[in-house]
Amino acid sequence: QKPIFLIWINWSPLSDFFIKTLKKEGGEIVLEQSYSSGDIDFKSQLTAIRAKKPDAIFIPGYYTEVALIARQARELGIQVPLLGGDGWDSPKLVEIGGKSLNHSYFSTHYSSESQAPEVRHFIEKFKEKYAVVPDGLATLGYDSVMLLIDAIRRAGNLNAASIRDSLALTHQFLGVTGKISLDEKRNPVKSAVVLMIDNGEVKYNTTVEP
Repeated sequence: QKPIFLIWINWSPLSDFFIKTLKKEGGEIVLEQSYSSGDIDFKSQLTAIRAKKPDAIFIPGYYTEVALIARQARELGIQVPLLGGDGWDSPKLVEIGGKSLNHSYFSTHYSSESQAPEVRHFIEKFKEKYAVVPDGLATLGYDSVMLLIDAIRRAGNLNAASIRDSLALTHQFLGVTGKISLDEKRNPVKSAVVLMIDNGEVKYNTTVEP
């Protein structure tokens, strides 16, 4: 069993899912620490974490705090991997955190390294307009609009109820973030991409299928 520490901002669905899955797989949460959005000093929490000698630290927050946590963790001699979710997905993450984030992993919606035609096309068009590589939020925004357009086409009209029902029947829609289906609660079912940070660069690691 591998103990894993959890740092979280209050409560989030991602934190809850992580804890349940980790325990199911035989892992252990040995300490929980909290912080508030906008905090810049995390040394008190990290000192408590260091005393427990964790295997990894899970931080389901946003890149601004995550990058600072990474830097301060390394300053305190904590060298274990940091784990997170799509709140990390921003070029600012590595810009702020630098090499302090090496050997850390986070899950998100797509990888810019993907060679899938739909991904390459989107990146090309996005760069032409904005001169940057799109992050996960950009791909989600695009896929959301394309899902709606697809639902309208299948509905055959602009009636709100028809579009709603058509959208609910979405199955294996091929988007930039993968094949998307909606379950009975209208939650998207699709793959997740895990990215790793190595030598100050974000790189593709693996894809987890639903």
